[in-house]
Amino acid sequence: MIETNGTMMQYFHWYVANDGTLWNQANQKARELADAGFTALWLPPAYKGMSGTYDVGYAVYDLYDLGEFDQKGTVRTKYGTRQEYLDAIQSLHSAGLQVYADTVLNHRMGGEAAEVAKATPFSQYDRLNPKGGMRDIKAYTNFTFPGRQGKYSDFQWHWWHFDAVDYDEFANEPGTVYLFEGKVFDDYVALEKGNFAYLMGCDIDFQTKEVRDEVTRWGKWYLDTTGVDGFRLDAIKHIAAWFFPEWLDAMERHAGKELFTVGEYWYNNLGTLQWYLDAVQGKMSLFDVPLHYNFHAASKSSGTYDMRRILDGTMMQQSPTHAVTFVENHDSQPLQALESVVEPWFKPLAYALILLRQEGYPCVFHADYFGAEYEDYGKDGNRYTIVMPSHRWLIDKFLHARQNYAYGPQYDYFDHFNTIGWTRLGDPEHPKAMAVIMSDGAAGSKWMEVRKANTQFVDITQHVKEPVLTNEWGWGEFRCLGGSVSVWVQD
Repeated sequence: MIETNGTMMQYFHWYVANDGTLWNQANQKARELADAGFTALWLPPAYKGMSGTYDVGYAVYDLYDLGEFDQKGTVRTKYGTRQEYLDAIQSLHSAGLQVYADTVLNHRMGGEAAEVAKATPFSQYDRLNPKGGMRDIKAYTNFTFPGRQGKYSDFQWHWWHFDAVDYDEFANEPGTVYLFEGKVFDDYVALEKGNFAYLMGCDIDFQTKEVRDEVTRWGKWYLDTTGVDGFRLDAIKHIAAWFFPEWLDAMERHAGKELFTVGEYWYNNLGTLQWYLDAVQGKMSLFDVPLHYNFHAASKSSGTYDMRRILDGTMMQQSPTHAVTFVENHDSQPLQALESVVEPWFKPLAYALILLRQEGYPCVFHADYFGAEYEDYGKDGNRYTIVMPSHRWLIDKFLHARQNYAYGPQYDYFDHFNTIGWTRLGDPEHPKAMAVIMSDGAAGSKWMEVRKANTQFVDITQHVKEPVLTNEWGWGEFRCLGGSVSVWVQD
């Protein structure tokens, strides 16, 4: 169950150091994060990836190797060893935090041996019309996991467990997807490129019962081994939607408790996300991708964005009970595949919107909280140094307000092009009121009702020093600086 006003943190970013210390860091910071107001952590993929210690975890090699076996040139993963992972989860649980496991079920990469099979070539950009006849291809589709030697599972993968690959050792053609003989691309997937079942690597065929059974066995093993409280499901728009209700039901029956699950369906269209929620029978939440893109656009608009529309077309507005709201993540951060940066000046406004309103389950990004500095190549081939500043001081203020003031009726004042605000009136357990006001342009003020007559309010962000005194009817004129947010709480 999600706690009232629960807040999760994505406890990693793409460029965290590959020194094997992340699990120990999470272990050591468990109490500190709980005290700050976090109630759950989404931890990165814990299993062995194709690139060993350099793998962020999405190029999945062996789901059963949590940093225990000498495979891909290493025992530990980028983040540490199996025991360190389990110890971190135990410490997080002891501090009262839930743990969500990043779960990558779409593909496998880094097989031990090549196999020859017949396949039909398709363009990466058109999965409906073959671009040639069926022929023999040779691809690394045999996964034997020699370092593990059958421990936990003796299942080995072959070409018939996959529906497609993008590599042929005989005559590799860039931009080609090879669909194996007797296979079809999964149904109930995103319709980009005609059918977006294929993403990368050896694409798992969920229409094969043997595969579904193995993925279910692994899920039960993972719950037994780690005791996690739920899942973050990666790349779900590439996997048959009908698979997840049956898989999640099996997981909850096995765990004997409700598990929280959020899926990553990366598409900037509310209607598509709502279709997907219906397709999975509402059994998971989804990341509010349209909200992220609204933040991205507003942050790039130099005050010309209509802030009255900041929530339009979002899950937060239309499907709030299934929305996981976020500002930035590991895919959207600078130099990454889905780069869509929310500029630093706007992030405090965005975090106030997801942390201090009643809709959605907010997720704070590790790099926004702790800061990050790294180098990588951009799409133009040039190398860049990126500095992501820490917003921890303000986020901690917002978390405090979320825990103590963000309750009860919510009154919205989204009635000015630049300056918007809302109030929370409190409830019997949290009787103090709060007012939030922000502007992406010039400094602004707004009369808002807090139902606290002749009461002093102070700005916990310390952006505006002078307190506000409400009138006899419980209204106050609350202020904010330009390009800034202020959070006014009952003194």
